[in-house]
Amino acid sequence: MLTFKTLSRLVQQRPSLLWARIPAPQLIPSFRMSSLEEPVRFDSFSKLNGTGRLSRLSSDDSRKRFDERNSAQDLAGERECSCSPMDVEEYVVGSVSWRKEVHDRNGIGSSCMRPLSCCRSYRLLPSGKREIWTLPERHYSSLREETEIRQLTQKLLRGTPMFVKLVEVGPRDGLQNEKNTVPTNVKIELIKRLAASGLQVVEATSFVSPKWVPQLADAKDVMDGIKSVAGTRLPVLTPNLKGFHAAIDAGAKEVAVFASASESFSKSNINCTIEESLCRYKDILNAAKRLCVPVRGYVSCVVGCPVEGPISPSSVAYVAKELYDMGCYEISLGDTIGVGTPGTVVPMLDAVMSVVPVEKLAVHFHDTYGQSLANILVSLQMGISIIDSSISGLGGCPYAKGATGNVATEDVVYLLNGLGVKTNVDLGKLLSAADFICKHLGRQSGSKAGIALSRGTRDHSKM
Repeated sequence: MLTFKTLSRLVQQRPSLLWARIPAPQLIPSFRMSSLEEPVRFDSFSKLNGTGRLSRLSSDDSRKRFDERNSAQDLAGERECSCSPMDVEEYVVGSVSWRKEVHDRNGIGSSCMRPLSCCRSYRLLPSGKREIWTLPERHYSSLREETEIRQLTQKLLRGTPMFVKLVEVGPRDGLQNEKNTVPTNVKIELIKRLAASGLQVVEATSFVSPKWVPQLADAKDVMDGIKSVAGTRLPVLTPNLKGFHAAIDAGAKEVAVFASASESFSKSNINCTIEESLCRYKDILNAAKRLCVPVRGYVSCVVGCPVEGPISPSSVAYVAKELYDMGCYEISLGDTIGVGTPGTVVPMLDAVMSVVPVEKLAVHFHDTYGQSLANILVSLQMGISIIDSSISGLGGCPYAKGATGNVATEDVVYLLNGLGVKTNVDLGKLLSAADFICKHLGRQSGSKAGIALSRGTRDHSKM
């Protein structure tokens, strides 16, 4: 057995060993060892041409690499092989189909190897022969070929849905946490822009007491300004029966109620216990049924509470089931202070899914610790197909100290595009809406994808 270095010196003395042509099947290398010092049998070495030798040093059998030390001298540029093939052989290495062609160029036989659909470069040998090399073209984007990405997704991320419904909560959950009140006309324009981006649901405002949430005191005026918006559902939040009737009088077609899985947070947020809040919502659900108004249910603090700390999954499951049994058509599970990780989200979802159908569940993550996208990904794997998000990552909670913004809608759309999951949302128009509200708020977007894409010159609407 000889080492690779020893054999290399032999090749320098006898160049014919390096460029010996062989049948295509023998070109498929073995990758049992990744070290450059892998022992090679002498009789095998003479059967490897340049491509075979380089392939032996690659950890990916579907990719051909050049020796960087010699690439500048070896490559003469990307050109087409115009000579006619005398003999053609095809074979497969990994997922790449390769073709070996023997050409007659000026009376001298030459060989070329190329994978299908790739760019080609060549090198001229001292003998006058021309050997064609090929490099697959690589493109990086959050959106790949639909068939290819769906196959990979189903293989590696089993359970991921084909389509995800996004519920935009920025105009309500996002703006309610702003220190300065946003003008009504800005809120109306924001909602219109979000609806124009293709979002199916945009939570418009909340009919709460101006004493508790002064930023949303203009709820009635906002509803008046968005009456012309068509094709998008515009639910509003209603904490009690009084707020419900005010919302209906203002033209609301859909409402939402919110409970907490934490007793302490329920008292600080809506000034009542969990059981008392559920009694309130029964009255709202009964009134909504009489008017055929759909009601969405929220459960806050599903992973942790700013007062109590960790929350038991069984507590979340109890509140979620109560809201569902009352008649809520959908239950949104909110990590209000953003402390969740996949390790805590999975058992919580598992507990809730045992009492509420998975297709009726949504997730609502805050990005306090940068875990929202990871939590969304694991939720998708468990079958969740409804995600709450906020434009530019706006939001927080006035009653949860330290809670930062919601997961940014732009980041979620970018993630889902990369997974091949449909949303019917135009990312370019979404970025335009984000730019609009950020300029009025006087600060940079909280979306990493939004910031990165806004710096580019590409056509975002095609991503």
